[in-house]
Amino acid sequence: MADATAALAARSKVQAFLEAACTGDLDSLKKLAAALDEEGKGAAAVAAAVRDANKRTALHFAARQGRTDVCAFLIDQLGLPVDPVDDDGMHFAPRNIELMKLLLSKGVEVESESDAGTPLVWAAGHAQKDAVKLLLEHNAKPNTETDDGITPLLSTVAAGSLPCLEVLIQAGADPNIRAGGATPLHIAADSGNLDVIKCLLKAGVDPNASDDDGLKPIQIAALSNNREVVELLLPLTSPIPGVSNWSVDGIIEYTLSKEVEEKVSPDAKRKALEAKSRGDDAFRRKDYLAAVDSYAQASELDPNDATVLSNRSLCWLRAGQPERALEDAKACRALRPDWAKACYREGAALRLLQRFDEAASAFYEGVQLEPENKELATAFGEAVEAGKNSMGRTSQIQHNEMLNL
Repeated sequence: MADATAALAARSKVQAFLEAACTGDLDSLKKLAAALDEEGKGAAAVAAAVRDANKRTALHFAARQGRTDVCAFLIDQLGLPVDPVDDDGMHFAPRNIELMKLLLSKGVEVESESDAGTPLVWAAGHAQKDAVKLLLEHNAKPNTETDDGITPLLSTVAAGSLPCLEVLIQAGADPNIRAGGATPLHIAADSGNLDVIKCLLKAGVDPNASDDDGLKPIQIAALSNNREVVELLLPLTSPIPGVSNWSVDGIIEYTLSKEVEEKVSPDAKRKALEAKSRGDDAFRRKDYLAAVDSYAQASELDPNDATVLSNRSLCWLRAGQPERALEDAKACRALRPDWAKACYREGAALRLLQRFDEAASAFYEGVQLEPENKELATAFGEAVEAGKNSMGRTSQIQHNEMLNL
């Protein structure tokens, strides 16, 4: 019993130490370091040894919250290393330039990579122009690639940040890099960001490059009905076989017609219905993963059946996988944007992900389609209330997550 009590007391001190770093309470941090030094090893040794379950030290928590004075104390006075191994690398710093300067001056690895990519990829993808410039000044590589082939330029194009894009191009970033079979121009054409597209064209991006589906950027713009982008790219794009009316309207009409041209044969339709029936049976047995497999077969045979996607979204929810449920719900809504149940499926997935504001929006859009639907109206009210309640708990939840010992 005494050992358990001592262990709980030590754990409490460790948690308080990391929380002091997180909140920037430097005085408490110093006192707790001394209190933890029961073996007389010194505050520096204690600070280096105290880590949470994800191997994060006090420096990680202080840096993530922008506590520059705490970071300076931990590095300069306690000698904590600036490159301790955890899941985040240096990515906690790009929004705080002074903190970045401190870490860079202490020799932090500028090309360290985590699940979010390198610091430059992260900063570019979050439209942090000053951070991008600072990292480049410290020899960050403008064309570095993550394991998924994402570069800083691709990241900033996806974010729609023209200022970051201009800085990266000036530093030598390749505008024709590919990831997932698409070029930056494909990504920009899909989003419809004219300023980003003009910048890419000026930098020498190829307007005639095709993605893995054989589509040029102008076709991607047409699929997204980005008329202004189609107008901009039209004189720069070589004629596409099959497009008899080489005009803005002609390209949009041709591209959209090709998208819906795919027909489902009677035999495929029959097999899809059989697979759907197997999925329904599995769902009634509460064998949700078996149902997912059957619905996947049905969807492959008949990709136009929104009901199958709706059912599979529900199965993913019951199986505790809301991210996949959300993917299917969004695909369902894309097929049938006027279907209230598709809105409900999306809202349910977002609610389980605790993205309450987005969930409320999805439910509300469903209510607009079916004003008499009480289930949707109730879900909307509950999501709004949950969103209000979650705001009051946000600070405590963030601390609990970071101090997940």
